[in-house]
Amino acid sequence: LPISQAIVVRIRSNPERRSSPAPAYQQAMAVGKNKRLTKGGKKGGKKKMGDPFLKKEWYDIKAPSMFGVRQCGKTLVSRTQGTKIATEELKGRVLEVNLADLNNDEDQASKKIRLCIEEVQGRNCLTDFHGMTLTRDKICSLIKKWHTLIEANVDVKTTDNYVVRMFAIGFTKKMPDQVASSCYAQTAQIRKIRKKMTDIMTAEAGKVQLRELVKKLIPESIGKEIEKQTQGIFPLKDCLIRKVKILKKPKFDITKLMELHGDGGDDAGVDMLRPEDEAAVNTLTADVQAAQEDE
Repeated sequence: LPISQAIVVRIRSNPERRSSPAPAYQQAMAVGKNKRLTKGGKKGGKKKMGDPFLKKEWYDIKAPSMFGVRQCGKTLVSRTQGTKIATEELKGRVLEVNLADLNNDEDQASKKIRLCIEEVQGRNCLTDFHGMTLTRDKICSLIKKWHTLIEANVDVKTTDNYVVRMFAIGFTKKMPDQVASSCYAQTAQIRKIRKKMTDIMTAEAGKVQLRELVKKLIPESIGKEIEKQTQGIFPLKDCLIRKVKILKKPKFDITKLMELHGDGGDDAGVDMLRPEDEAAVNTLTADVQAAQEDE
């Protein structure tokens, strides 16, 4: 017989084997014994989570004195708990603020400033300049057909030991009364312009402190200088500092940071209600006046 028929015959020849009860371990499991399966989860289940925002605190962000608006926003942090100290969690945070908000000037809306929290005093976070970028829509609005786009970047060390990487961008410009639709620059001219760009950026940033460099970046004085000095090679337009990165910072100095935030802001004091008496002259002024009278 074939193997399949032999097996069938063997089963039929032993009817008792079919009717025998299943062993105990194959029987259905008793209801209620395995409670973890009925609950649908691990042993103990999940803890009930409260609102995470109840454990957080708000801190004010103070911009450096080179910007018009000092109170530029708020940030959130979890309260101090055990070894996790709230002020330490805040230090090193990088914030991005639009320059239009920092200076109350809508014409400067195309620049974004990055600020880094360096120190926390009370509920105030003291920040320092950390970088700058142009907005995407501004760069897209500049790029056009029939022009040559020229970019250059350079690493510069400021006088206060910040290493800064600066990226410049510029576009070729049509000559007055030009008939041709395109104004492409030759490769040799592009190399010369790029060299001039890096030289100007190195000269402008290498002789000043970081705060002075930021004051130059806001009105785009470096871009205007590039336009002026490259006229003899090929006329350019829309020369801008596209991006500024802080690559390396000097060792943290609290006194320098306080100088940066030093104009007081809200702590300017109250005007005197009564005018000062004319007779109240300090001793140094009195001595000077007396010396002049003797002469």
